Amino acid sequence: MRFDLGDKMKEIPVTEVCSIEIGQVEDRDAGTGCTVFISRDGMRTGVDVRGGAPASRDSQQLNPLMTNELIHAIVLGGGSAFGLAASDGVMKYLEEAGIGFDVGVTKVPLVVQSDIFDLTVGDKNVRPDARMGFEAAKTAMTAPNYKDGNYGAGCGATVGKIKGMDTCMKTGIGSFAVAIGDLKIGAVVVLNALGDVYDWKNGMKIAGLRSGDNTGFSDTMDVMRSGILPKENKFIENTTISVVMTNAHFAKTKLCKIAGMAHDGYARSIHPVHSSADGDTIYVVSLGDVKADMDLVGSLAAEVVSEAIIRAVETAESAYGFPCRKDAFQ
Repeated sequence: MRFDLGDKMKEIPVTEVCSIEIGQVEDRDAGTGCTVFISRDGMRTGVDVRGGAPASRDSQQLNPLMTNELIHAIVLGGGSAFGLAASDGVMKYLEEAGIGFDVGVTKVPLVVQSDIFDLTVGDKNVRPDARMGFEAAKTAMTAPNYKDGNYGAGCGATVGKIKGMDTCMKTGIGSFAVAIGDLKIGAVVVLNALGDVYDWKNGMKIAGLRSGDNTGFSDTMDVMRSGILPKENKFIENTTISVVMTNAHFAKTKLCKIAGMAHDGYARSIHPVHSSADGDTIYVVSLGDVKADMDLVGSLAAEVVSEAIIRAVETAESAYGFPCRKDAFQ
């Protein structure tokens, strides 16, 4: 079912929301990659982390109590905590390009990062590293190449993993953006959830746990309800991570609130969500001067996140032995 934009809104490419450059690099053989968002002059950013198992770097910079109001890059990556090394390469490129806070002897770029777990997808020994981060940052600044599907941080993304990898499905990275008057807002989502995925408009399941005979879906909650005792070795290799961008002007405190509202998009589209086995994180970036109501922007953020989740399902290609939506039950 298509998202009803009504008379007020129109869909736009996510790359037209604001002046953020996006670069993606992936190692298709290894099943991992990274996606880098860069603002030369810095961007106001907030964050909200709802999952219990995040892999992140320097997210505390986005706490409203911290001094810095601007950051220069956000990295979404694979490789779990190993992949956080990609930020080193992003920082190196930005420093060489003269991007960052001037401290006299050099310029120090502020970079935050969140990663998904994709070590069980391709080659566990290959993760995003400083070289890949440098390449992705260079691509963002010289030849921006954002695409939905099995690209960047979405290269090794999968969903429906409550019973492990044998019955999961391939997903990827997806985007969706809208304009309403002068206001623009969009989301990029790397969909790597433990749970099942639904079309938020009609409740139809579109990805997730497959049945053992591969003839249809099983239900993650049914599996969880099969026993009430605590699970000691729960499959924690999951995380859905997103960047929401807007040209509306908000400071860090309000952006953190908008990020919290944007998580409603996860809650409408992924079930279960925000578990101890997920690292669900949403960054929200403000880069523009449009005056807009915070509650409107937060509510729209949830909607574009839900639509970006659908795109991450629809644009994914089967890979590494994991079927995508269009191939799953053939």
